[in-house]
Amino acid sequence: MPIVQKEIALKLLCSVLLRAFMGVLLLAPVAALAWGAQGHQVVATLAQMSLTPEAGAAVNRLLALEPGQTLAFVSTWADEHRDPATTAWHYVNFPKASCSYEPARDCPDGNCVVGALNKQLEILASGAPDSERLLALKYVVHLVGDVHQPLHAGYAQDRGGNRYQVQAFGEGTNLHSLWDFGMIRNLHVDTTKMSARLRMTPLPSSRGELDVARFAEESCRIVGMPGFYPERKIDEAYIERFTPIMEQRLSIAGARLAGLLNRLFK
Repeated sequence: MPIVQKEIALKLLCSVLLRAFMGVLLLAPVAALAWGAQGHQVVATLAQMSLTPEAGAAVNRLLALEPGQTLAFVSTWADEHRDPATTAWHYVNFPKASCSYEPARDCPDGNCVVGALNKQLEILASGAPDSERLLALKYVVHLVGDVHQPLHAGYAQDRGGNRYQVQAFGEGTNLHSLWDFGMIRNLHVDTTKMSARLRMTPLPSSRGELDVARFAEESCRIVGMPGFYPERKIDEAYIERFTPIMEQRLSIAGARLAGLLNRLFK
């Protein structure tokens, strides 16, 4: 085959492969990164502040396996090392008609954030090797944050708001991203200052509830609130109404993460 014909054939092949690859991307599940890095770090920082001496010592002993690690540092590990086998661990889908968690319907084979978090808590509490328990700790710190992000307990039809396009802060985005980091970024406050402020914020009495399924049901009920799905353009009224709810979810997640670790490391 002449060189020119070979070049044309190669270009055509590359074009076909590119279209096929883009088609796969369009069909692939949309990644959901709850809270973004800062949100997860705030949850972990709040939890660290509320650990008992016993829990703090146990956590630090595990973290010492990787010198320099802190709860805040490992809080994003599960997103940074996500693979197809663990993608479903970060969320749970509810039907629009009900926020009542039903494992067989909502979490087949334990393959959702509720099932994964409970499993990792079991490993952390077990006599498994410390390397396995450190891995479980990394998942626990992250998944507690995930399950408190309302859209990680939302609806499958729009993939937790990933397919609900909006305009916010002068940019095109989706509702999931707005809750992940858009509203947090809009506050223009660093992690240390945000954590210190949220620690002083009064929390509802339900913060002591340490049933993982209840965490998800709470998030689902927020998604079902009137106005949670806005008009396509996010206005100031939406930000003013839901930013305090977003901050409360971060605060409650931090308190509950500490509660789970304190209970586990008595």
